[in-house]
Amino acid sequence: MKVYTTVDSPLGELLLVGEERPGGGVVVDSLSLPGQKGAAVVQDGWRRDDTALAAVADQLRAYFRGTRTHFDIETTVRGTAFQQRVWQALEAIPYGTTTTYGKLAAEIGASRAAVRAVGTAIGRNPVLVLRPCHRVIGADGTLTGYAGGLESKQRLLTLESGAVG
Repeated sequence: MKVYTTVDSPLGELLLVGEERPGGGVVVDSLSLPGQKGAAVVQDGWRRDDTALAAVADQLRAYFRGTRTHFDIETTVRGTAFQQRVWQALEAIPYGTTTTYGKLAAEIGASRAAVRAVGTAIGRNPVLVLRPCHRVIGADGTLTGYAGGLESKQRLLTLESGAVG
């Protein structure tokens, strides 16, 4: 069964969705930002359960306070093999740093021609913030493509840089 909670953040109210495990516990399924393209929407049959997702919510709050630089969570496994390779590479981008779509493509062994496919896989990341797709920027250093909006991407990068703002 799907469970969800909301988490207040500097980006607005986040929707955190998990999937209950048969043996107990919850695996994170998605994290959506306000106004996000393709954001999860609470469905009939989902149950609000702040307790089941409390540990993840606490990690998010610590991240937004600037006291957490990585997340210790388990997410559901979905997506193509290519998407999973891209998402795994996203998780390896250190806090406070950025990389480009081209460099990320090279890191997973994809050709330069696959940069758009890398961008598409990043755009399908269901757990924004938790899997740091906001750390990927254009080759010329510009902010490009973020499902949560470029303003949110800038705010996350500013938070991680330690800059006030």
